[in-house]
Parts: sequence; C-alpha cells; structure tokens
Amino acid sequence: MSGVVTGFAVIWTVTLVGYLVGRTNLLGPHGTAVIARLVFLIATPALLLGTLARSTVADLATPALAVFVLSTLIVAALYLLVARLGWRGPPGEATVGALCASYVNAANLGLPVAAYVLGDVSFVVPVLIFQVLLAAPLALGVLDAITAGRGLSVRRLALLPARNPIMLGSAAGLLISVSGWDPPAELLRPFDLVGSAAVPLALLALGMSLPGARPLAGGSGAVQRFVVVGLKIVVQPVLAYAIARFGFGLTGPVLLAAVVTSALPTAQNVFVFATHYGQAQPLARDAVVLSTVAAAVSLAAIAALLG
Repeated sequence: MSGVVTGFAVIWTVTLVGYLVGRTNLLGPHGTAVIARLVFLIATPALLLGTLARSTVADLATPALAVFVLSTLIVAALYLLVARLGWRGPPGEATVGALCASYVNAANLGLPVAAYVLGDVSFVVPVLIFQVLLAAPLALGVLDAITAGRGLSVRRLALLPARNPIMLGSAAGLLISVSGWDPPAELLRPFDLVGSAAVPLALLALGMSLPGARPLAGGSGAVQRFVVVGLKIVVQPVLAYAIARFGFGLTGPVLLAAVVTSALPTAQNVFVFATHYGQAQPLARDAVVLSTVAAAVSLAAIAALLG
C-alpha cells in the first residue's frame, strides 16, 4: 500500500507544479510544446540509452511479462475494434487511443509500486523494456507515417530510428547491451543526468496542459475517453488475472506482479507522443489524468486482494 501512496504522491505533486506554471502562464503560450519537445528529443532518448545499456535480453524472459504482453495486445485490439465500430476517428487518433488503453506508466509509477508492493523492481523492468523496444517503436512508426502523409512500409520502419531520437537512443542502448560491453559509469553518467529530467519534465508538461481542461465533461469525446480509461484500469488487469491464473497457472508473487503491472495507468509519455505528432492531445491528456486517479484506487484494491 505504501508503494501506491508514494508513487501517486510524487506524480500529483509534480503535476500540480506544472498546473500552476500553466495557470500563471509562467513560460508563455508555447511552454507546454517546448517542454514536450525537450522530453521527446533529448531527455527520453538519454534515459532509454542508459537504461537499456545496463539491461540484458534475459531480463525479458519472465512469465509475468508474457501475461502483460498478451493483455496489452488484446486491450489495444479491443480499443481499435470499438473505435472502428463506434466513432470512426482518423488513424492518428486511433493510434493514440490504443496507446492510452494499453501503454502503462512503468517508469515513475511502476518502479515505486514494484519496490513497495511487489518487493522487487525486477518485475517491472521487463515491462519497461518491452514497451521501449516493441510497443513504442511500432506506435511511433505509425504516427510518423501518418504525419508524413505516407503509408507505413518496412523501409520507413527500418529508417525510423534515424529520424526519431527515442528510437535512436533505444537502438544505441540495445547495441551496447547485446555487445556484452560494460561501459564505465563515467561514460553513462551524462546520459543518466539528462535522462533523469525526462519523467519530471513530462509530468510538468502534462500539468501545464491542464488549465481549462475538463476530463469529466460530457460531449462528443466523452464516450471515447471513458472507454479508454475503462479498458486501461478495469479490462486489462482483469484479462491479466485470467490469463495468468487460468492460462499460465501462476500464483503468489508472480500472479500479483502480472496483474499489478497490467493495472498501471496510462503513461505520461503517451501525452508527449501525442503532442509531438499533433495527434489527439486532449484524449491523451485526459486519459493520463483519469486513469492515474482511478488507478490509485484499483491498485490498492489489487494489492489488498492478491497481496
């Protein structure tokens, strides 16, 4: 329980600071966009390079990760199906919506929750690596193709790292990891320093976007917004439990880890991605806010029931 409280207290404190900055217009009318670009182009690539350089492919091979991946794919597919049958939005909006429904906050919330609720941060590291190496590149490839006005092709996907700093940082970190080279701490320290700004800056940008926002308001986007949050906070952890318990026969701490990681709220990086590509920013903003509020309750309930 303390991990849930600690993680959410940090998130909301920094987001509140961002809200006050935005409310007072301290950084001017373009402050949110500038900070989001700083996170996307510089801080996040540095963070991912340092994280992946210290990881190994073996870190991915866990039963809990298999459950998480399956629940993620199913929930993303469910959202795309509902969106297709329901509001039929443009492809960029559908991509951001699928991310809102399935891309979890594995970094600044997942790590403290794993430490205090699961008792071991290694449970969340495979989730973080999966999202960095597979989920994010695929989504960014789609968004890149959409904003460029061209179709998604193997060639464009292959060349995406050269145009996308996040994928470039991930690729560099992965190359260091698979090479077996253990870089000196001094060499990675500048990346760690710059990368440490990624999470707080993303939360500040999110908070700065909130003045004037009404995430609980009705209107044409309300159904889409609540479907996204329902899929993220309710459907994905329920699916994870069913897959883990009855599909893989998991019990105990591994079962709890599979459900808790799937129940994490939408990552603030989804808002950063949406802002950078100019696709469905209000949906991403509201999904992050609402899912983070709802997850404060659902994660505590999961920890009490399965812990």
